[in-house]
Amino acid sequence: MWDRKEAAGHCWHLIVRRECGSPDTIKYSLSNAPAETSPERLAFMQGQRYWVERSFQDAKGDCGMADYQVRSWAGWHHHMAMVMIAMLFMAEERTAQHADTPLLSGADIVTLLKHFLPKIGVTTEDVFEQMRARHNKRQSVIDTAYLRQNIILA
Repeated sequence: MWDRKEAAGHCWHLIVRRECGSPDTIKYSLSNAPAETSPERLAFMQGQRYWVERSFQDAKGDCGMADYQVRSWAGWHHHMAMVMIAMLFMAEERTAQHADTPLLSGADIVTLLKHFLPKIGVTTEDVFEQMRARHNKRQSVIDTAYLRQNIILA
């Protein structure tokens, strides 16, 4: 499809791939790969989609990729960077331990870390103090937002 905003149209490939073990399963994809890309390469790249999706599932489940509460792009980027660093650590550990534990998963690594890393002694009063500090900060942010909107609360 050419929108006439560019000098020339782009080549798109329609990849139609049937699964070997399931002849009724057909997968369709569009690709903007260069025109000279071989059909075998296109089929291979489409087959890799499973592994990309699987890595996102692992990142969400094991490293908290979806567990963020940020208010800025910088905060979101920092969170995603930490998730990617954690994913790299897990991939390196899985590779290093593959000979002894071939089925080691990210969830297994998280379980091991929770068990073996030293725990900081936190008292009930410490937890409540942290909660009060978060509430004070949250209230301050709310008050500032209202002030910016020129709304004065009584």
